[in-house]
Amino acid sequence: MQIGLIGLQNSGKTTLFKTLAEGSSGVESNRAVVKVPDERLNKLTELFNPKKEVHATLEVVDIPGLQVGDDGKMKITSDFLNKVKNNDLLLHVVREFENDTVPHPENKIDPVADIEFLETEFLLADLTMVENRIEKLNKEILKNRSDNLLRELKIFETFKAHLEDEKPLRTLIIEENDLKLLSGYQFLSMKPMIIGINFSDGSKDEVPAILKKVSDRFPTFEKETVPFFAQFEMELAQLSEEEAEAFKEDLGITDSALTRILRTSYELLGLQSFFTVGEDECRAWTIKKGYTAQQSAGVIHTDFFNRFIRAEVVHYTDYITHGSFAKCKDAGVWRLEGKEYIVKDGDILNIRHS
Repeated sequence: MQIGLIGLQNSGKTTLFKTLAEGSSGVESNRAVVKVPDERLNKLTELFNPKKEVHATLEVVDIPGLQVGDDGKMKITSDFLNKVKNNDLLLHVVREFENDTVPHPENKIDPVADIEFLETEFLLADLTMVENRIEKLNKEILKNRSDNLLRELKIFETFKAHLEDEKPLRTLIIEENDLKLLSGYQFLSMKPMIIGINFSDGSKDEVPAILKKVSDRFPTFEKETVPFFAQFEMELAQLSEEEAEAFKEDLGITDSALTRILRTSYELLGLQSFFTVGEDECRAWTIKKGYTAQQSAGVIHTDFFNRFIRAEVVHYTDYITHGSFAKCKDAGVWRLEGKEYIVKDGDILNIRHS
């Protein structure tokens, strides 16, 4: 999974990237492989004391900020749009902090206006793509009235009406078969989006009012809006785990920006985690919600999918409650499941294969 960080100049986007990349592997100037924090995996590692602990990972990309043109207005470049298309999810970093030494490109602090600007640009880019495709389809249909072409034209006409109504494609319910037909297209307004609002350290009391202002204007983003304090969290990420926990406790902060962003990302992308445990390693695996036991086995290794027999399953909470696999068996919460079993978030699996 790849998350693209986007935002206007001086929004704190790069500061957030550095925070997310702190201690991660494979860090480049604007790209990092980030461990997905999971307290459940940490607890399992404590219990099994394996040779290694392996977290699920995702890739975070800091997409260069939008530039101000010679006319003093923000510009969307084709290079920016192309880089945005390659991401599974977008995190739009929006500024709410005041700092005269780091001016806002539009010389005003207005999160709603910043969100509106980028949303409008994405809508226009998609509308241009849709109109061009409709024109080509109409020409092709004159030569060949195939069912697929007619179906695609109907989809694109629906998209056009939705975009002209100033609604992003992510708010449109699209059938699974239609999505497959559109797999070759990268619509910007269809991509899952998180709004990250960057506050100054001393503005904690302002957060509720700003969040309400944003949700009133963009109700579809209400659950996907994450407040954070980029400068503070970057400093926090550089502390030891013990120091950071003590500091967060003093300030009444329960989760880091990384944890909140990743939790929201998983929800938007329909992802969840299962675990494998043992003396060699404890590992978290990322799968799509709805994956079967056989599909989940295939994430571990292709041979496990092809040679799948059964999955030994116990849920994390049951294991923590009872303390061992033997006691889970006695309590009736350990079980054998077949290939069609739908894996749940937090399941601990052991795959039996031939």
